[in-house]
Amino acid sequence: MEVETPLSGQNMQPFLKVEKLVKGYERKNVTGSREKLLALDGVSFTVAQGTTLAVVGESGSGKTTLGFCISCLEIASSGSIWFEGRDIVALAEDERRQVRPRIQLIFQDPSNSLNPRWSVKEILLEPLTLQGKLNREEMKQRVAALMTQVGLSSDMFQRLPAQLSGGQRQRLAIARALALEPKLLILDEALSALDCSVQAQIANLLMELQRILGMTYLFITHDLAMAAHLADEMVVMNRGRVVEQGPTQRVLQHPTEEITKQLLAAMPSLNNAARPPLEP
Repeated sequence: MEVETPLSGQNMQPFLKVEKLVKGYERKNVTGSREKLLALDGVSFTVAQGTTLAVVGESGSGKTTLGFCISCLEIASSGSIWFEGRDIVALAEDERRQVRPRIQLIFQDPSNSLNPRWSVKEILLEPLTLQGKLNREEMKQRVAALMTQVGLSSDMFQRLPAQLSGGQRQRLAIARALALEPKLLILDEALSALDCSVQAQIANLLMELQRILGMTYLFITHDLAMAAHLADEMVVMNRGRVVEQGPTQRVLQHPTEEITKQLLAAMPSLNNAARPPLEP
């Protein structure tokens, strides 16, 4: 299916445009011969700036591979990823390194991406130090502002990740991603490891950051209920392909594909309508 996601505004140009994206891997089978697996098989969609696209599907549908390709952590086999007018797939590695800070990826378990031996302050200083654009005092001010922005108090500066709660670690991961002032955040199951109350808090934080900073989100999830709250548009993936896409409420209330209906059946609260909006 190669229909593109409609843009929220008629005059808005695509901020992110994925065209016929393919990602293949080779592996040895039981006989010792090599076989090719397609993690992505002709994926196409667009995302308007300042909106959220939810990418939903079962485990193994290609969602995470898609996030890796867009964030330049994997190189697509073919196809195009247009980001701010440039095709990431066609860029040389040195050009791709310039793009990476503008696209940040936040994972399900922040513990895997946070250095356990570094303090909160050191974790937030690292990307600023590597970027080399600010002096010491400016970096100190930037770190303090980031902490405030994500709802962390300054008395946590010297704590290690293990001394933070799950929600606090995810806030820290978001703050570190924001340090480089990205334009696109890819959230790969970023809420699924949290309990419901903390999920709501982080979801509200993300919506507030989007409102203030004009962020664009790619929200990768298997949780259709949370996708209903956060996403303007939705893409449903199955076996590396986009099988259904459109405005979130239309997809949830009038699904046309069997896999979408199966996902909805696993979420009773979405059989007829989405849950009430999250409270701030």
